[in-house]
Amino acid sequence: MKNAILWGAMIGVLSGIWIYVMHSAGIGPINDQVAPLEYFSFLIPAIGLFFGIYTYRKNECKDKMGFLEALIQSFKILIAGGIITVFATILYFSYVSTKNTLSDFSGRIFGALLVGVILAFAVSLLFANKANKVD
Repeated sequence: MKNAILWGAMIGVLSGIWIYVMHSAGIGPINDQVAPLEYFSFLIPAIGLFFGIYTYRKNECKDKMGFLEALIQSFKILIAGGIITVFATILYFSYVSTKNTLSDFSGRIFGALLVGVILAFAVSLLFANKANKVD
């Protein structure tokens, strides 16, 4: 669980910083329009999940990990990161952004959830190397 919290915290903090960097660059959630720079935000959970699952497999699984084990660990990392990101988003809407509301941001939240689930499956498939035989 320590690995999931560590890498989830990294994803959450970097995502929170990304929200404030986007705001300082003048890019915000406005009327379903997505700035090209916003598409790079998927790199934060992708890199965090990649290294999180890699270190989990190397340190705690002794280089043998099944798909389901990797998927569960991926979801733990994403939940930890999501909690911190939601906290950063609440602070953003409470103190920084005056013209945007949570409804402007809701589409991006759903998109982040979808990207996180797809990345969790991809990284789990990438690092699963133990065959689970089902008879």
